[in-house]
Amino acid sequence: MNNKELPHPHHFDPAMVGKVWKVAYEERAREARTFAHEHSISPAAHDTYKICLIAIDVQNTFCTPEFELYVGGRSGTGAIDDCKRLCEFIYKNINRITHISPTMDTHQAIQIFHSIFLMNDEGEHPDQFTLITEKDVREGKWKFNPDISENLRIDKKYGQQHLLHYTGELTKRKKYDLTVWPYHAMLGGIGHALVSSVEEAIFFHSIARYSQPDFVTKGKNPFTEHYSALGPEILTDPTGKEIAQKNYTFIDKLKNFDAVIIAGEAKSHCVAWTIDDLLSFIGTEDESLARKVYLLEDCTSSVVIPGVIDYTDQANEAFKRFADAGMHIVKSTDPIDQWPGITQG
Repeated sequence: MNNKELPHPHHFDPAMVGKVWKVAYEERAREARTFAHEHSISPAAHDTYKICLIAIDVQNTFCTPEFELYVGGRSGTGAIDDCKRLCEFIYKNINRITHISPTMDTHQAIQIFHSIFLMNDEGEHPDQFTLITEKDVREGKWKFNPDISENLRIDKKYGQQHLLHYTGELTKRKKYDLTVWPYHAMLGGIGHALVSSVEEAIFFHSIARYSQPDFVTKGKNPFTEHYSALGPEILTDPTGKEIAQKNYTFIDKLKNFDAVIIAGEAKSHCVAWTIDDLLSFIGTEDESLARKVYLLEDCTSSVVIPGVIDYTDQANEAFKRFADAGMHIVKSTDPIDQWPGITQG
């Protein structure tokens, strides 16, 4: 491994993080090849010690103010600060990071966590951030919207049965209650796109290292939430029929790396559930694999809606559990070669 930390390329402007703009691909490609030559950066295929960076849902919908689910954390500037540090981390470690896998939360309008999926006896849809419990469904406070059944190609009765089954399974599995989220990460929309500064950094890395990023999309199934990049919340319907699967292809791919670094949004949801899924998989294979995982604690923030919801404590408790299992909590500002367990190749 080349241990020299690199300077930031001249095009990187931290003040542009938090804004949406078009990446100048051709110009950045030329600069990336020049940058690689000037700093003797070899192709990723030559790495003897392979590092994968998973950038979870670093999309406008979560990371850019004024978008639908901006993750401000308790500071109010959480996701912006996270993205600045993530870009800086990528640039100064282009020669170390072998591969980048950005995950993309990907939704359409009619999904179980959007208000259109639910209604009450007056035909009203729930407000954003309403929590839907099994008790709510069983008592008829909220029910499946029968007018979307044809679009989903299901029977109206099945839709109601699935909603009751789904909320019950969340409770049984000790997951968050079904949350009615604002329409977000809409496929084809600007909110679905990566944060421009992060997209630019990933593209620059791709050209400099000859390393194609592996984009992992998740969340299009209308019948389940999909926080984790490795699989949805619930895998079966009321009859026991499988409706979704874990992403075993991605899980198997991660086993081929010597170190896996995780960052992104939100710490309390998609990041925490991805790590939790990864930990569960590791437990069935080899618990020592947990020591290959590094969590960038300064490149992730929790969902905080002032006066409504604050998941910071739950996220911190989850990260403590991950550390107790052998994973490493690190900072992006610390040199990689000083992280515990990192081998210099």
